[in-house]
Amino acid sequence: MEPMALERLFRRRRAQGEARDIPELWVKCPSCDATIYKKDLEANWQVCPKCGYHMRIPVEKRIALLADEGTFEPTTGQVHPADPLHFVDTEPYPKRLERYQKETGRPDAILGGRCAIGGVASMLLVMDGAFAGGSMGSVVGEEIARNTELAAQEKRALVIVATSGGARMQEAALSLMQMAKTTLALDRLWAKRLPYISIMTDPTTGGVTASFAALADVIFAEPGALIGFAGPRVIKQTIRQDLPEGFQRSEFHLKHGMVDDVVDRRALKERVVAVLKHLYPRRSFAERSEGRR
Repeated sequence: MEPMALERLFRRRRAQGEARDIPELWVKCPSCDATIYKKDLEANWQVCPKCGYHMRIPVEKRIALLADEGTFEPTTGQVHPADPLHFVDTEPYPKRLERYQKETGRPDAILGGRCAIGGVASMLLVMDGAFAGGSMGSVVGEEIARNTELAAQEKRALVIVATSGGARMQEAALSLMQMAKTTLALDRLWAKRLPYISIMTDPTTGGVTASFAALADVIFAEPGALIGFAGPRVIKQTIRQDLPEGFQRSEFHLKHGMVDDVVDRRALKERVVAVLKHLYPRRSFAERSEGRR
């Protein structure tokens, strides 16, 4: 066979091989560059076994991590976003929503429901960073408010896993209003003396950090999570100064008293259960005592 014909044969075979839909079996850690077998990484809750770097994890996996098996009952998904401002940037807002809804299979950036966590009756809400960066618009705010009030009515503990780029730009002032709405809903939970645990993951920024995510009885953060209001690049451009090393990372916040602990994802449920079992009976007992007065 002539050299040119042989080269064409191998080129054709190589192209055919590239066209096949072969699933990725290995994942490269963005922190230490280690190559990890995908199934091993999934079994380790998306935490690099070499360096401990916490990769982002789907909403469903977070629920499986925290909720007792077989107890999760969804309570979100009935509220759908609208476009009262007829907002258009690079594309119309409804088109953008439609794309995110198709990609994630949910109407907006949150999934939550009733469940048991270590046997404690709880309401678990998890924000979805895959939907518009986990931004908080009118639907996310409404779902958090509704489910917080439902937790108060049913005397359940509240656990929220936050991840967000902040308020949703396409909803303007309507998204900013959700900061006040979610904060007021938490007042009803506290009036019943029920515990609230916030878990901040990478990233938790903007209006979410400035409202419900920072108002919990106990605030946990995952290692290396970016937590703040404005991002470090915006702050640096504004003040024209270099920022401290590790600024706005969870370890920095722990050192300065902004979070209660930085917890490895693999140990997160154990820590959450310990706090719930410590707080929940005491809160419930106090409520019963007040009711007898």
